[in-house]
Amino acid sequence: MKQLTSHEGLHCANCGASMQGEFCHECGQSIHSVLKPMHHMLEETVETVLHIDGRIVHTLPPLLLKPGFLTLEYFAGRRVRYIAPFRLMFVLCLLSFFVFHLAVDQFTGKMPANGQPLVSVDSRAIEAASSPAEVRKALQDELDGLQSARDTGLLPPNVLEQTHTAARELRRKANQRLVALDAAPMSAASLAAPPVAATENVTGDTKPRDALPKATEGESKPVQIAWLPDLVNARLTALGQQMHRNWRAVKHGDPAASAEAKQRMINGVFGVLPPTMFVMIPIFAVLLKLFYVFRRRLYMEHLIVALHSHAFMFLSLLLITVVGMLSTWLRPHAAWTGYVLGWIQALLMLWVPTYLLIMQKHVYHQGWPMTLLKFWFIGWCYFWLLMFALMVAAALGMAH
Repeated sequence: MKQLTSHEGLHCANCGASMQGEFCHECGQSIHSVLKPMHHMLEETVETVLHIDGRIVHTLPPLLLKPGFLTLEYFAGRRVRYIAPFRLMFVLCLLSFFVFHLAVDQFTGKMPANGQPLVSVDSRAIEAASSPAEVRKALQDELDGLQSARDTGLLPPNVLEQTHTAARELRRKANQRLVALDAAPMSAASLAAPPVAATENVTGDTKPRDALPKATEGESKPVQIAWLPDLVNARLTALGQQMHRNWRAVKHGDPAASAEAKQRMINGVFGVLPPTMFVMIPIFAVLLKLFYVFRRRLYMEHLIVALHSHAFMFLSLLLITVVGMLSTWLRPHAAWTGYVLGWIQALLMLWVPTYLLIMQKHVYHQGWPMTLLKFWFIGWCYFWLLMFALMVAAALGMAH
């Protein structure tokens, strides 16, 4: 049991008021000093972390499984045991986009999946060839596969170098097989040279990449909108020029520069997405206010609904992404896990609109016909607003 402590005769160090508890009733300052031994600070840190963990346990399960429960609890004044709506949405937004970014990097080839190399070659066909013609055909098939990987422009520089090393190794093994078949081996020059010429000249053009027409080298035209300030026009012009340079690097640059530009744009898009969603949340609350104007609810109540709705969507995005990454990692080792996790992903996707519909019904207490009608109209309006916001975010990301 916590001991009762008398504060008689103690005064606040900040405002001088008589203390009646651990916190001053005038200015709110604590009676405890911040100058403490290190072990006391560690104790308070552990207590704070455990307290937050307790609120997570009370918050995340109902957020995922009980539509509208957290919102109604907040309206009823039972708030201490749950994470605050904005903090909950903020953390889940950053975490979900971070994990989704990792998944996109894995998909585009920046990160290896399950620790396996991004570039792998199979020399068994070369070693099993029974004639020089079969050796050369098997070698050409493997080299064509490596060339296709380079032409995607998605390989980072270190992986691009791996393709050249793999090509030299294939030529070496093909040479060994030709010698074993008593055929003339390939020349030393073709054995050591990486297949750069094919990468730089896949269309038969004898001009190097740097000799592209000047039309592709030019900058985008300056933006001049009469009703906008010059500062805004200058900013739009700079964004357009950077977008043009990134796009030019993707389309006409060498594979390394193309991969770098693509990764730069992806990073830019994911850097803009969280602020974009923060703007969309109050807009969604405005839609709720308009469609439920006769319910006589304050805008702040609609904003709480919007915060919890988006927190749920970010949590769902996080779970769907994690399940998808697990499926990618486990499918090569146990194919049945891929089907199970695929069904879990599908159920999570179906649960998102179902959850939002049930939440709208529980919070606003209208009949199902009116709830369905308003849910459809709100969803339709919000979908197109979200698409517009995502297009703006994509444009800003491409100009990163």
